[in-house]
Amino acid sequence: MSPASSPRPERIVLASANRAKAAELAEILGGSGLGVELLPRPGHVPEVLEDAPDFVGNARLKAHALRDATGEWSLADDSGLEVDALDGAPGVVSARYAGESADDAANVALLLERLEAVGAVSPSQRTARFRCVIVLAGPDGEELVAEGVVEGRIIDRRTGDGGFGYDPVFVPNEGDGRTFALMSPAEKHAVSHRGRALRALVDQLA
Repeated sequence: MSPASSPRPERIVLASANRAKAAELAEILGGSGLGVELLPRPGHVPEVLEDAPDFVGNARLKAHALRDATGEWSLADDSGLEVDALDGAPGVVSARYAGESADDAANVALLLERLEAVGAVSPSQRTARFRCVIVLAGPDGEELVAEGVVEGRIIDRRTGDGGFGYDPVFVPNEGDGRTFALMSPAEKHAVSHRGRALRALVDQLA
């Protein structure tokens, strides 16, 4: 449904169960000037099985599940890292690349191991991008979709303690050579996939 035919939400429930991601979403949206009240994911709502083949499908599953459980406008994102030398992997399984219970460190270690295994050593062989798709689902069937992408490369060792996920090994092209994990939140949001997707969503709502 188009923004013109959709009422503007006064409250939005964040569907993410990932605390770091939810905090980042809230931080970016909070500074957007929309004046929308952001609600955390209710603890009683079970996690959603993310079995769609693409980012938009998984974001839609999560947004619709929270919308149905709360009756509120619900916002969900699905995002991941696409590495060219690995044919787009880890992609939609970025958060569980090293297994369902894997943590960020295990996922990053496996990524670096597989890049080395395919002989991707030089920066030109380690091109990658972060992609984020956001779905905002309304109680009357409204839906808005926005996407953001940031191009970059994977370095050969973890650098920096900030951020989460693959941030310590991802250097965006639109930067000064630092990884996302070395940037302040504001610096990261300015060029990140999630920041771009949220700004595109805000433009639709505005």
